[in-house]
Amino acid sequence: MLLGRVIGAVVPCVVTSGLEGTPLLILQPLDKSGTPKGRILVAADATRMAGPGEMVYYEGGREAALALDPSFVPVDHAIVGIVDDLHVPAGGGAV
Repeated sequence: MLLGRVIGAVVPCVVTSGLEGTPLLILQPLDKSGTPKGRILVAADATRMAGPGEMVYYEGGREAALALDPSFVPVDHAIVGIVDDLHVPAGGGAV
């Protein structure tokens, strides 16, 4: 499971079969403390509820393809949930 923040949306001209009605959102990956890290990416929103500014958790690779219905659609990343709150211990330990 990976953390990210929704920073935008993509509107495709052509939609691959199986992805009809699935929002494609632009994510900024985050580290375990919620700080931006790495390059932005596009993820299919399996929840169909995430919006700009929200913190989400997402999967990549094979797990991303399995998160959508129907499964095994051609995606590299898929949003699987929305994060309500992130608590980071003062010592910087595991979350």
